This record gives sequence, C-alpha cells and structure tokens, in this order.
Amino acid sequence: MGGDPSIASHPIRWGILGTGRIATKFITGLHAVEDAVIAAVGSRAQATADEIAEVHGIPTRHGSYDALANDPGVDVIYVATPHSAHRDATILCLDAGKPVLCEKPFAINASEAEHMVATARSRDLFLMEAMWTRFRPAVVKLREVLAAGTIGEPRMLTSDLGWQARFNPEGRLFAPALGGGALLDAGVYSVSFASMVLGPPTSVSGLAHLGDTGVDEQAGIVLGDDAGRLAVLGITIQTSGQTVATIMGTEGRIDIDRPWHSPESFTIYRHGEAPEPHRFPLESGNGYQFEAMEVMRCLRAGERESPSMPLDETVAIMRTMDTLRAAWGLRYPADDETLGRMDIASAQLPANA
Repeated sequence: MGGDPSIASHPIRWGILGTGRIATKFITGLHAVEDAVIAAVGSRAQATADEIAEVHGIPTRHGSYDALANDPGVDVIYVATPHSAHRDATILCLDAGKPVLCEKPFAINASEAEHMVATARSRDLFLMEAMWTRFRPAVVKLREVLAAGTIGEPRMLTSDLGWQARFNPEGRLFAPALGGGALLDAGVYSVSFASMVLGPPTSVSGLAHLGDTGVDEQAGIVLGDDAGRLAVLGITIQTSGQTVATIMGTEGRIDIDRPWHSPESFTIYRHGEAPEPHRFPLESGNGYQFEAMEVMRCLRAGERESPSMPLDETVAIMRTMDTLRAAWGLRYPADDETLGRMDIASAQLPANA
C-alpha cells in the first residue's frame, strides 16, 4: 500500500486528546522526534486545554474532543484519556477521518476493542495501541535476539510489575467506573509481553485480591499453551517489587533489567559462556518517542497497523484479560454497556489460541 503524499510532504502534525499525566509524558517524548509537530490539544474544558498548551507551547487549544477530532490541521491523534474513555474517544477520531494511537490498555474489554478495530478497518485508517514497551530500542533488539534462537526455544517467562498506590476510591487506579485495578494498569504490560515472547495462551489462570472498591489490587497470573510454555506474572498496586523479567530458553536465559517494561538493558546468559550484556541508554527524550516514530513510519508507508503491535494481537490480549477478570469476579460498568447482560464469564480465549 502506498504512502499518503500529503503526510509525506510535511511534518506530521499531532493532536493530543486528553490533558492528564500520560499526555504530558507523551508530549515530552514527541519533542524528541524529528519531523513531528504538536499541533493541537483537546480537553473537555477550555481552561485545561489552555493550561497544558501554555506549558508545552502548543498553538491550537480545543475545549472539546470533537473540535480536536475535526481539526483540519491535525494528521494523527494520540488518545490519552482514562481507560474508560478510550473506546469513545478513538471512535470519535476515526469517524472524523483521523488515524489514532490509543494509550494502553486499548479498551476496557475485548468487545470495546473489537468495535475500535472494526471501525478503523471500515474507515481504512491507521490504529495502534500505545504499548511503548515494544518500541524501546532494548526490546527491539530483544526480539531480534529471540528470533535468532540465541537462547534456543523460550520455554518460560517470569516478571513482576507494580507500584504502591495511595488508596483513593475515586481515583483511576481504584474506581471500577474508570477501569481501576492492577490488571488494566500494570498487568496489560505483563500479558502483552508474554504474548510477544510466547504467543497467545490456550490456558489462562490466576488468583487476585480484590480490595475495598472491588478492583484487583494484586494478582498472580499463569499463562500456558499446548506446548507447555509458561508465563508466570505478578502484578500489584499494593506494593513495589523488583520490576524485573526473565526469559528462559532451552539454551540459556535473558535477564531484563529494572524496570523491565521500559528497559535500557538486558543480559544474555548462554550455557558455558560469559554473560553478554546489551545496553541501550536513552540519549534524548523519555522513551515515549519510539512509539510515535513507529506511527509516523506506518503513516508515511501507508500501513494501517503496525507489524510490531498488530490489532488482532491487541484484541487477543484484551480477551485474555477478560478471561482473568471473569475468574476473579471482577467486572466494570462498561462491561454491561458493551456486552449487554451477557455474563463476562462467557468470554472466550482468542480463536487462534
């Protein structure tokens, strides 16, 4: 598919939908991307749009998401709303003809994700989940190492990820209406990483502690497949861990240094050989620029999704998390809105598992 001549002829103009902490991080990363322009920001209130625009020198400020989506001076939009608003914001932008990079988790559940993907495909527009881990230079190299068979066949993956969050029943990490809990905030990294390394699971199990607001505050997850490969994942918003990960293969292992979900280094250990460290220190930006660079590459190449974060895999990851939540008895108000009265426990593993 050929690239878009209009995008190829000028710097790519980004619109930022949302003004929270993650929007600020992404904007900071974009400043390190050559040939990217932060053209506009949209908020539900003009005052907050003006505030973030003043801090970051953004020329156009919209007091509604709809105005941003329909801004002719914007080529692509980054959706930075809370989890619960990802679907509606993404659909709004796609319906306005704008390609979208949507922050992780892509949606609240697989039904929402399927709707988003179907809309992008029907509009023939680019769409990608902003799983920044996959585009970090260390992880790009890690995938090359695994593909080359350097540690043989990967058989097991372990990781822990989490942070101690101050309890706030109305905050995004604890409120069910906002998709709170460890799974959608930290666990999506872990499930996505296991999918990247081992492929889709055919067996999903886990044990979670549900806190006072009913969301998962910590959990242990085991993902397996028919070949016996296993991912053992710990996630939490109750405490802070080592935040490291290890991939074990038939001929060695790879230790990914802290924090593994935004790594700058890993070390290869092969049987009978000296350790082989790989270092990828950031020379500019904050790491969020790499996902933006991939979006821009895809847009200029005329690609409608990224081969590094395919849409079908994003949906499959959401199905895995739906399956975990069903086992834990954790549901969100959005489940009723998107799945009707169907019990989320009927959610199935990916069809290609």
